[in-house]
Amino acid sequence: MAAPRTLHVWIAGLVVILDQAVKVLVRSRLTLYESITVIPGLLDLTRVHNTGTAFGFMNFVDFPFKSIVVALMAATALAALAIYGSTLAPEQHLSRLGLSFIIGGAAGNLIDRLATGYVLDFVDVYRGNWHFWAFNVADAAITVGVALMILDLLGLGRVRVSRTV
Repeated sequence: MAAPRTLHVWIAGLVVILDQAVKVLVRSRLTLYESITVIPGLLDLTRVHNTGTAFGFMNFVDFPFKSIVVALMAATALAALAIYGSTLAPEQHLSRLGLSFIIGGAAGNLIDRLATGYVLDFVDVYRGNWHFWAFNVADAAITVGVALMILDLLGLGRVRVSRTV
């Protein structure tokens, strides 16, 4: 069996591959702002470009070298996550798994930023006129990763050792 760190690197890599493969498909099928209804009144696939940060923050702010600044921020965060991951104890299985998803998602979005200057988002969940922020596979992986890390912080998934004397 692969060593745990090797497994987590593979998981992060698979997240990046899946994210980038789906984005290639979306780029080939949808033009900017074009939509395909998946579930009427709830879910569309709509191509949008996020030039900002998470949840579109700074998306409508423009300043010189914005794409470089945002990419550097993302790269710094990715490096910090990798360093943090090296400090996790081996028994923190859920946190290690969660961090694999987060790093994979962050790397997938960083690839977009470096290659195009924006992150391609396309999942549009809505009800009436209310729309959740558009997201992608990388964003979903980050969300799953954070949820796994929270579960680990709450003590779920840990082996309890009885301390009887």
